[in-house]
Amino acid sequence: MAEQRIVLVDSDATWRKTIKGMLTKLGYWVVGEGADGLSALKLIRSRQPDLLIIDAGVPGMDGLEVARILHEDKLAPVIVLVSAMSPGLLDKAREARVASLLTKPVDETTLWSAVELALANYQEIVKLEKQVEELKETLETRKLVERAKGILMETMGLSEAEAFRRMQKQSMNKRISMRQVAEAVILAHNLKV
Repeated sequence: MAEQRIVLVDSDATWRKTIKGMLTKLGYWVVGEGADGLSALKLIRSRQPDLLIIDAGVPGMDGLEVARILHEDKLAPVIVLVSAMSPGLLDKAREARVASLLTKPVDETTLWSAVELALANYQEIVKLEKQVEELKETLETRKLVERAKGILMETMGLSEAEAFRRMQKQSMNKRISMRQVAEAVILAHNLKV
């Protein structure tokens, strides 16, 4: 296990010290500690940790609100600690995209498994989101290339294969992507119209 960077936020300094001791013993690196939601955000943005462990009831901005912001900004997964489960808490945690919800007191084994799962699941989500973006980009490029081929076929009387070869040749000669060639063909056609 690589040394993962963790920010720990809890208004109770004694509890923070206990959790930090467990994390350090498990081989994690606590790169920042805070006592409220606002300091949590500042620490996350400055230290760029792999994970945030925050108490749900920290003053200022609560732990679930911080978790929601971290999810929206794709900064890090969040484990939220609670003193007791209350009605609706699980739904609020789900809406905030919390990686795990742990009830205090937490033992070392529970903490370790929650941290490992949160880190692994978050890395998988990031990987999948990157693949989705790449697929969107590929699809958009294909649409542009198809549209440009259609323009070349219509305006120059070329077959589909000939239009594609021309675009491919331009791409290689100019050392630019097929997408850039397609965009240029479409732009030139739109200027003529």
